[in-house]
Amino acid sequence: MSNGDVFLGEIIGTAILILFGAGVVAAVVLNYSKAKDAGWVVIAFGWGFGVLAGAYTAAPLSGGHLNPAVTLGIAIDTDDWDQVHIYIAGQMVGAILGAVLCWLVYFAQFQANAEEDKAQPTLGIFSTAPAIRNPVANLITEIIATVGLVLPILAFGLTEGLGESGTAILIVSFLVVGIGLSLGGPTGYAINPARDLGPRITHALLPIPNKGTSDWGYAWIPVVGPLIGGALSGLIFNAAF
Repeated sequence: MSNGDVFLGEIIGTAILILFGAGVVAAVVLNYSKAKDAGWVVIAFGWGFGVLAGAYTAAPLSGGHLNPAVTLGIAIDTDDWDQVHIYIAGQMVGAILGAVLCWLVYFAQFQANAEEDKAQPTLGIFSTAPAIRNPVANLITEIIATVGLVLPILAFGLTEGLGESGTAILIVSFLVVGIGLSLGGPTGYAINPARDLGPRITHALLPIPNKGTSDWGYAWIPVVGPLIGGALSGLIFNAAF
């Protein structure tokens, strides 16, 4: 795959991922949305479908990593680092773009939120925040949850025919739903540095009325935790398989 294909594929795929993922959160939490209060299960499936749409779209161009932790785990497994920076750059640009698109889709709801007597903070639509703020516990959660994503992805590659048939992407999408349902409670399951940091940058820059803080004091955890989890996954896979 050429550098241009990888860069473009990761931009498009990650933008779709974030559009669906941030979009489902906006649908559930913003007032005057028809999906208001639909709940956590809807959010988990929305993110899973975002992975499904984004990865299938990007796969012909880049393989559809959409996640620096996945890219890192694969690089450690294969010892091929040549395009890692291209993947991550595309993922970050795509994450920012997807967050902007979500804001445009829900523009009227964001404006209406500003007119409420008690305006809702909007960062949770774009990025994650812990239910209990404990940096050590939050970091451990993100590391474990990311291993729960990346290690199975690496192992799926050992099953003959999954990649060629495209079934692997479908399985990964359900894996993301499962992680959200089982492990998402403590931190909101970033499990993807670009997924959290790109939209957080977008939140900080967009003119969203009464948007509240972008919580930069927490922002390192959903970046460092998934990167550690991705690296551990590559090391574990090399040692065990």
